[in-house]
Amino acid sequence: MRARTTALTAACLALALAAGPLAAAGASAAPATASAAGSAPKPGAATEAREATGPDAEALSAAIAGLPDQDATAALVRVGGTDGTWRGSAGVHDLAGPRPADPDARFRAGSTTKVVTAATVLRLAAQGRIDLGTPVQHYLPGLLTGKFRPITVRQLLDHTSGIRSGDGFGDSFEEQYAHRFDTLTPRQVVASAVAKGPEFAPGTRQDYLNINYTILGLLIEKVTGRSYAAEATRLVLRPAGMRDTYFPGTDPRIRGPHNHGYQAVRRADGTTEFVDVTDWNQADRWAAGDMISTTADLERLVQALFRGRIVPRPQLREMFTVPKGIEGATYSAGLERFEYDGQVYWLKSGARYGYSTVVAATRDLSRTLVYSVGSTDAKGESMNPVAERIALAALKRR
Repeated sequence: MRARTTALTAACLALALAAGPLAAAGASAAPATASAAGSAPKPGAATEAREATGPDAEALSAAIAGLPDQDATAALVRVGGTDGTWRGSAGVHDLAGPRPADPDARFRAGSTTKVVTAATVLRLAAQGRIDLGTPVQHYLPGLLTGKFRPITVRQLLDHTSGIRSGDGFGDSFEEQYAHRFDTLTPRQVVASAVAKGPEFAPGTRQDYLNINYTILGLLIEKVTGRSYAAEATRLVLRPAGMRDTYFPGTDPRIRGPHNHGYQAVRRADGTTEFVDVTDWNQADRWAAGDMISTTADLERLVQALFRGRIVPRPQLREMFTVPKGIEGATYSAGLERFEYDGQVYWLKSGARYGYSTVVAATRDLSRTLVYSVGSTDAKGESMNPVAERIALAALKRR
C-alpha cells in the first residue's frame, strides 16, 4: 500500500506557502461558521488567540470559515509556539444535524502514527535493544527472501529500503469500503510485499511507503516480546501525556467523543453522495497509520519529542536527518523536511478516509501546527483546500 496522499503533502504545502497571501476563498474576516451541506446547520467556530505578534487570528478564523462545505465537514486547529497560541474549530459533528464539531474530538490520525513508531524504535535503540545499522534480516530472520539485500533498520525508518508496497483490499474507494469491517493482518500485508521482490537496492533511492513502518512494528514486537500497541504506549504515548490516544486494532469504531468522517462519492447521475466512513477496521495500517488521537495529544507529542523528553538527543538526531546522497530525499526517521523562505519545518501528515491530519513545527518550536480536517476526499491526489488555507494562515510569519 503506497501512502501517495501523505507523500504529496509537503510539496503541496510548500507550493501553497510560495503562492503568497491567503487564498480569497478563505480570506473573509467574517466569523467562522458552519454552513449547509444538504442541511442548514450554522454553529459558530470556537476560537481563542493570544499575543498580537503571534499567529494571525483573523487569517486562521477565515481559513476555517463556512464549514461544512464540499471539501470538509469540520476542522480542528491548534497553532502554538514561543510567540503565542491560537485554537479554533468549525463545522459539524455529523451531517445529520446542527450539532457543532467537538474541538476535543478523537479522529483517525493516519500516517502521523509513523512519528510514534519511529520514536519507539529510537527509544529501543537508545536502550541498546536495536542497532539502527544492523539489517532487519538479523532481527526478523525469514521475513524477507534471499532476493533482498541486507536492509538496515535505519533504511526502514527513512524509506530507503527498496521494499515494494503491500496489497490492500483494492485500489478504489468502493473496493475498500466493501471490506471496511474485514481484517487484513500486518503479516499478510508484508507477505504480499515480499512476494513482489525488491524495487531498488537499499540506500539508493527514497520511496515513502507504509510497508517500511509495518515491518518496524514487527521489529518492535520481536525485540520486546510485547505488542506494538503496548510498547508504543509505554515508551511514547504515556511519557508524552497522550491520554486520549490509542491503537484500535481490529475495532472499527472510534471510542469516545469524535466527529464523523465522510467520503464524497460521485454517482452515475452526476450527484454527489457523502458516505459516512467513521467506522472502519484499519488493522492493516497498524504501525504505519492505525492510531486514533486528538489535536491536543498530537501537540503534546511534538512538544515533548522536539524537546528531547521522549527520545534521547543522540538518537533524536535521526528524526532531523535526511539521508545524504539520495536525490530528492526529504524524509527522515518519522518526519519530513521542507523549507520556505529560509525557515525549515518538520512535519508529518496522515490521511484516512474522512480525516486529514498534519503535525508540523520548526526545530526550535517557535511555531507549531496541528490540525484535523474532516476531508471529504482525504485520499485524493491534491491537498484539501481547507487544509491548505489553514497551513497558509498558520505557517506564514507576519
